[in-house]
Amino acid sequence: MLTVEKIGGTSMSAFGDVLRNIIEFNRTGAELYNRIFVVSAYAGVTNWLLENKKTGEPGVYHRITEHKKFHRALAEVATKLKNLNRQYEPLGLDLAVADAFIDQRIQDAQTYLNSLTNILASGYVSSYNILQAAREILASIGETHSAFNSVNILQNRGINATLVDLSGFHDHKSYTIDQRIRHAFKRINFAETICIVTGYVKGTEGIMREFDRGYSEVTFSKIAVAVKPKEAIIHKEYHLCSADPVMVGVDNCEPIGFTNYDVADQLADVGMEAIHPKASKPLEINKINLRIKNTFEPEHPGTLITEDYVSPTKRVEVITGTEKVLIIDVYDPLMVGAAGYDLHIMQTFYDLGISYSFKATSANSISVVIWEKDFNKKLVQDLQEKYEKITVEKAAMVCLIGSNIDQPGLLAKAAGALAEANINILSAGFALRKVNIQFLIARADFRAAVIALNKTLFF
Repeated sequence: MLTVEKIGGTSMSAFGDVLRNIIEFNRTGAELYNRIFVVSAYAGVTNWLLENKKTGEPGVYHRITEHKKFHRALAEVATKLKNLNRQYEPLGLDLAVADAFIDQRIQDAQTYLNSLTNILASGYVSSYNILQAAREILASIGETHSAFNSVNILQNRGINATLVDLSGFHDHKSYTIDQRIRHAFKRINFAETICIVTGYVKGTEGIMREFDRGYSEVTFSKIAVAVKPKEAIIHKEYHLCSADPVMVGVDNCEPIGFTNYDVADQLADVGMEAIHPKASKPLEINKINLRIKNTFEPEHPGTLITEDYVSPTKRVEVITGTEKVLIIDVYDPLMVGAAGYDLHIMQTFYDLGISYSFKATSANSISVVIWEKDFNKKLVQDLQEKYEKITVEKAAMVCLIGSNIDQPGLLAKAAGALAEANINILSAGFALRKVNIQFLIARADFRAAVIALNKTLFF
């Protein structure tokens, strides 16, 4: 049974566990093969190369954007990568070979980046395209590092492993992402080897340009579509649970077990990604089932996501949400009964490239919820020019999500749980399909809301 499996950065950093719990777990001989592993960079590495995904702290890339010398910063990353290598020497990594690989890859990257910065300094070409190319080059280093190390360790442990380096660092052919993937796999006999594949793939369209930091899951998805595995698997450092175990306690939640791609999309829409939404669609369309597993609990089957699963009983599958949203309320007394107000307001959001995750209307107002990170002061300025009053309020969103939650009394039961916890509902709503009931509440109440709903609906 051929599988395509994705290993995230946190799991890759614990590569000893990956060996024991994923690659070698209950397998010997030919059972080890027929598996393709798409690997992320070790935890933190892409942050050093680009920027910290959570805090925005600048990496090597931002020195280039600010026209500063980047060589020392890149050399510091090389030192950090070689320090990481030492952690994996006890697992079988040939340290001299691994360090030499890093030295060569960093040297080659520096050569390319020198050329790009020289062109950038000339002022004759678009800075956007040059900077995007620099971002692609830097991003590729992390995945090639972890993939090279993984193959070296496996081979030194007597396991036949093949490095599939999709970074195209020394390949000047103008392949699209899909073409490069198909070309890389066309002569591999999967039954005789484990394929270790870089999560970054070079393509003419630019994977960073299209998907930014979600690119490794997109690579995983595209590979699955190309080779048509029996199953696609993502290994994470946690289960996909009915609620956040950090909030509600490990004993007060459980792995979901089964769900569908629609639920996965709902989760991604509020920041709880089982898989990047642009990676899930190709899997869903091609009817490839996706399993989410916990790296550290290898015997647990995890969560199986399919196209057509519907819970046989009416129930909420996940309670989740986010504290990082804003409510933009547009009030105008001329709105009542007038056609086109919603269209014109949404046009303002569209013009600024701002998406929304929730919308509610009344006779004279429309409330739109956006991610705080997407807020643009110009949005308020543009809206104030057209409408009487614009209000911006920080908020949290808590959601009840499931494949079959359409049951009498659920909304009342949930609202009652929040009221009992003395939590005021700012707004609430759901679409006709009833796969996601959303409550807008004060940020200070978010944790208490999740706990209250979890206690009422699950325990």
